[in-house]
Parts: sequence; C-alpha cells; structure tokens
Amino acid sequence: MQWQLTKQHWSDYLQLMRLDKPIGTYLLLWPTWWALWIAAEGVPPLGLLIVFTLGVILMRAAGCVINDFADRKVDGAVARTKHRPLAAKRVSSVEAIQLFVVLVLAAASLLIFLNWQTVLLSVVALGLAVAYPFMKRYTHLPQLVLGAAFSWGMPMAFMALQLQLPLIVWLLYAANLFWTVAYDTYYALVDKPDDLKTGIKSTAILFGKQVFLIIGLLQLATLVLLLLVGYLAQLHGIFYISLIAVAVCFGYQHVIAKKSLAGCFSAFLHNHYVGMLVFIGIALSYLLQG
Repeated sequence: MQWQLTKQHWSDYLQLMRLDKPIGTYLLLWPTWWALWIAAEGVPPLGLLIVFTLGVILMRAAGCVINDFADRKVDGAVARTKHRPLAAKRVSSVEAIQLFVVLVLAAASLLIFLNWQTVLLSVVALGLAVAYPFMKRYTHLPQLVLGAAFSWGMPMAFMALQLQLPLIVWLLYAANLFWTVAYDTYYALVDKPDDLKTGIKSTAILFGKQVFLIIGLLQLATLVLLLLVGYLAQLHGIFYISLIAVAVCFGYQHVIAKKSLAGCFSAFLHNHYVGMLVFIGIALSYLLQG
C-alpha cells in the first residue's frame, strides 16, 4: 500500500482526529484520572500520569478516525456529519487507515513504560476501540460498547499502580459505563432523525419515548456507584459535596435536553463538567486527608 499521508491535508487530519473538538478527550480523560488518583491514594507518579494522559489523547484520536472510516458511507446523509473530511471526500479511506495505524503505534509506544499485566489489558482497549464504530449496524446498544471502551483506562490504571483489580475499580468501571451510555444517548438523540433514515442503531432509538426516564435512571445508577466508591475509598466529605453538584448538573441536562435537539447536544457537552466535578472531589479528598 502506497504511503498517502501528506502535509497538504494536515488540517483535514486534525479534523478527522477531532483535535479541534476536545470534548471526547475530556470525557475519556476525567474517568482515567479518577482511577489514577484512587489507585495511587493521592497524586499518581508523574511518569504514569503523563503516559496515561498521552494514551488517552492518542487513542481517542484513533477512535475518531476509525469511527469516521466505518461511517464514511452514511455520514454524508447526516446533517451534523456531512462535512467531515471522509464524508466530504477531502481525505481518502487509505489515508484514514494509515493515520489510524500511526496513532495506534504511537499509543503502543507508551506501553514500554508499563508493566506487562497492563500491556495485556491494553489489547482489550484496542479491541473495544476498533469494534465500537461497527456496532451501530448490528445492535441498538453501541453506546454500551462505547462505555466499555471509555472505561477501560480504569482497570489499566489500577493494574499499573497496584498490580491488582480490586472491587472498587469495577464499581468505578460500572459507574463510568452507565454515565457514558447516558450522555452518549443525548448525543444520539441529535442524530436520531437521520439515523432512522439510514438504518443506524442507537439507544436513542431503542429507548423510544422512555429515553429521558432511562437516561435519568442511568445517571442515578452512576451516582449510587460513585457513592459506594467514596465509601470504599474512605474519601473525604468534600467528595460527597461534589456528587451533589453532579446531581444538579444531571437535573440541568434534563431540562435543556427536553427543549430541543440542540438542547440534547448541549446536555452532552455539559458532561465535561460532571467528569471535572468528580475529579475535583476525589483530588481534594486526598489533599485534605493528606
């Protein structure tokens, strides 16, 4: 296969990687940092923090590239995505695959700084990242696969720091999975009219008229699981205050999402603050206790 990546298309590659839209990086990074801080019982080693942060950025970019490759034949029919580089044919399929490989190799180079147990877990992360974009053709639960992918940095963080996967990491994993399904359902609601025409499946379609009720239940489950995490980790009371703020954020999201499709997208974006609030609660807990 001939090398096709060129400097002339660099701005298109940046769009393909969504580096101009960092919300996905935030939503992947905050939970990873939750796990790193709890696994380290405070500020994690700087080296590991850098490795995991760079890994999140690179794998999120790779995930966006493979997602657009999978959707290249349908994005043109969706109002929100028709101007993406692959859909608009400013970038070829070969360029997208080559860019994906470069990003995965760059992420893989970070594994030399991790123990072999964490390296083994990274194989699952790659599998989930590749599988997710294709799930929307076969199941109404692609958001569940996305949640599994976005949460996998958590067991990797614990394995890197503790060489074990205790109960608390799986509670964190479940909390983040439920939260991801909730916010990505808001995202899917924006595309629902177009998805129904093109045959793309999603939880927004599956949940039907009960969509906001189910999102609320998923958010409630997220809060309950995070409460259990706080109890098991013996976190400071400031963490529980942060969860109250998160509950307020969830309520606000419901209010704006019910108004319009634009409101659904705003509700999705607002989850950046949810992730940040949980992280602040965790980080301050260890700071105040230490």
